[in-house]
Amino acid sequence: MKKVLFVCLGNICRSPLGEATFNKIISERGLEQELQGDSAGIMGWHVGKKADPRAIKTAENHGIEITHVGRKLSKEDLTNFEHIAVMDEKNFEDVHTFYYEQMGTPPPADKLFLIRDYDPTVRGVNEVQDPYYEGDEVFEEVYQTLYRSNEKLVDALVEKYEIGL
Repeated sequence: MKKVLFVCLGNICRSPLGEATFNKIISERGLEQELQGDSAGIMGWHVGKKADPRAIKTAENHGIEITHVGRKLSKEDLTNFEHIAVMDEKNFEDVHTFYYEQMGTPPPADKLFLIRDYDPTVRGVNEVQDPYYEGDEVFEEVYQTLYRSNEKLVDALVEKYEIGL
């Protein structure tokens, strides 16, 4: 089982949507025995809380149930997950620093990455917008961004690990 952790600042908007879309895609492809997604936040503000209601509603609009409860990134996550997909440059820097502090070495290049590295539509800005202070339409944009990025990420993982071949 190869595991991907989706990380954003608070673990109530972007990373739960990243986790949910990833798990939907692997379910649709019958890859639940080979791949698994989860999510965490850099900060612990929302530990134990459900995802933002707008993230939950957006996912429900696409037939996805978000049951994730907020949690903070831990040292164990650094070894329990083969890949850590972050939402923006600041998250990347924070996870990179945390990894170095905890493990004494920088993370391998294929372990930590921006999720939009897999977005086929990226032209310039490689970040997933934080919708926390925005309206429903931005949550929909975030969903669409994460879904298409995760489609390509799953393709890459299937190829990398020769899953289902």
